[in-house]
Amino acid sequence: MSSDRRDELAAGLAETERRIAAACAAAGRNRSEITLVAVTKTHPASDVDLLAELGVTDMGENRHPEAGDKAREVQHAVRWHFLGGLQTNKAGAVARYADVVHSVDRVKLVNALSRGAESAGRTLTCLVQVDFDATDPGRAGAVPDDIGTVADAIVAAPGLVLGGLMTVAPLGEDPAPHFEHLVRLSARLRETHPDAAIVSAGMSGDFEAAITAGATHLRIGRSILGERPSSG
Repeated sequence: MSSDRRDELAAGLAETERRIAAACAAAGRNRSEITLVAVTKTHPASDVDLLAELGVTDMGENRHPEAGDKAREVQHAVRWHFLGGLQTNKAGAVARYADVVHSVDRVKLVNALSRGAESAGRTLTCLVQVDFDATDPGRAGAVPDDIGTVADAIVAAPGLVLGGLMTVAPLGEDPAPHFEHLVRLSARLRETHPDAAIVSAGMSGDFEAAITAGATHLRIGRSILGERPSSG
C-alpha cells in the first residue's frame, strides 16, 4: 500500500511541478523563486514522510492539535507551516513545533506566539494574514490598513521574525486582483521592513494566478495529495 501511495503522491507532485514550471515560464520567473508548501491537513503522517522522501521540505497544517501530533510522528526533518486561523489560547503550543505561522492577524496573537516561542527557546517566522473580504466577519485576517500595526508588533516581539504577508482569495471571485494587491502591499511593507519578502498566496485552484502576480510561497494540498480523507 505504501508503494502505491508513494506512486500517487509522486504523480500528483510531478503534475503540480509541471503546472508551476509552466506558470513561471509564462510569467518570466525562475522556479527557484518559489517555495512549495504541501498542505497535508487530515492526511496521515506517513504521507508527510513519503513527500519528504520525494524531495518536499515544507509542509502545511491548519489545525491544532492535529498538526502537533503529526509533527511528533513524522520521521523526516521538515519545515512546518501553520496556515489556519489560530486562537490565542493555542498559540503557545503551536509555537513549540511550527517554523512559520502564516495566519497572524492581531497583536494579541503576536504576544501569545512570542511567549510560546520564548518559553520553547525557538525563533518563529510570522506572516501577517491579510483579509480582502471585510464583509465576512467569519474570515481571519487583518484589513490592509492594519498591516503596519501587526507587522511592527511582530518585529518588536521576542522570539518572532516578520516574514511577510499571506492571503486567501475570497471565494467566488477572480483571485488575480487580490494577489496583485497583496504584492503591492508587500512592496510597501518592505520599504520599512526589507527582509519581510514572503508573499504567501495561491492554492490548488488558483496558484497559477499567484505565480503571475509574484507570490513566493504556494500552499498546495489537493493537487498533490488528492482529496482529503474524512476527518470523522
